This record gives sequence, C-alpha cells and structure tokens, in this order.
Amino acid sequence: MTRPISLCLGFLLASGLLQAQQGVPKASPTKAPSASAPADLGAITDNVYHNGYFGFSLKLPYGWVDRTDKMREDAPAGAGPGGGKGTVLLAVFERPPEATGSTVNSAIVIAAESQSGYPGMKDAAQYFGPISEVTKANGFTVVNEPYEFPVDGAPIDREDFKRDVKGGTMWQSTLAMLRKGYLVSFTFIAGSDEDITHSLEYLKFGAQKSGK
Repeated sequence: MTRPISLCLGFLLASGLLQAQQGVPKASPTKAPSASAPADLGAITDNVYHNGYFGFSLKLPYGWVDRTDKMREDAPAGAGPGGGKGTVLLAVFERPPEATGSTVNSAIVIAAESQSGYPGMKDAAQYFGPISEVTKANGFTVVNEPYEFPVDGAPIDREDFKRDVKGGTMWQSTLAMLRKGYLVSFTFIAGSDEDITHSLEYLKFGAQKSGK
C-alpha cells in the first residue's frame, strides 16, 4: 500500500488551525482538483449536516462556524493519496480559524478519499498506518492505537492522539470507514478528550438513505 498524506490533517494545516496552535509556519495553499468527488457532498439544514450518499448526519455544535467551502478551495494539491482525489465534506470550527485565541480551537473535519488511492486496502483499519505517521510527524503522540468504535452500528475504526500546545493540550480523534468505494474520515480536534466525546454524540448513522 502507498504511504499517503493524511487528508484531514493536510486540510487543517492549510486552514491555519494547526499553525496558530503549534507555531508551524503556514505554507501557501494550492487549490485541489475536484476529480473523483462523491456524487453527493451533503448539505447543512437547520444546523444539521446531512449526507444521504454515505448515510450519516452530524448536528453542529451551537455557534460554530462553517468553513467547508473555504477549505475545499484551499486544500493542498495532492492532499489525497491519489494526487488530490480527496474532497472535504464538512469543516466546522468553534471560532474562525484566522482568529487568535488562548485555547485550542475545536474543529470537526469530514473528508472522503477515493479508495483507489490506497492499493490493497481491504479495511479502514489500514488507513491508520499513514495517519499515525503524519500525525506523529506533526508532534502528536498516540493515546490509543486503532480500535473498533462502532457508531449506530456502523463499522468504524478510531485512533486517538494528543499534543501539548500553547494554552493547553490539543486532542485529536480520527475515525474512518470504507463506503461506496471511498475512505470516509472524521477528524475531531478539541481541548480535551471529554469535548471530543461530546462532539461524537452528534454523529449519527442509519437515519439517511441514499437513492444513489
């Protein structure tokens, strides 16, 4: 299997979220191609993101800002393993990524990458090899190795990380699943493990049915 870059982490770096909280110099973003995007990118209605194509929904925390369109535009070329074949489905932040703050700016980024960019991948657990490499390279340590974490019966795998940053500790949990030829990843960033657990309660599966 290839050794791809973590799509969600790449998008967070491009947004300036991690630079602001880690002191990493910000690189100039490059617009990513839209090839191999899912047939339905989903939409936000009444503060709930619905994605019928992949069959899940996420209630957005009150007051968070939506930066999905901006992050699609700023996604680094080649962020996905297939040379830019990844697509941001949702990117929301507790406060605008460009705004400074004394605490970790919590975020949720959901992305879909073509499974064809991962030759030989048979299950989502294999995704965490490259995820761990990239996350560790950005100063995070592994809190929990990959483990099964079903949500509403959906077969999902999860890995947890943390990193000391100015203002506290940044926690990251990434969940991944294979569906309809895509690797769908859910990355949660927060200032505590408890905050991530709370955000995960808003993620639901099975309520949406795709007509595709």
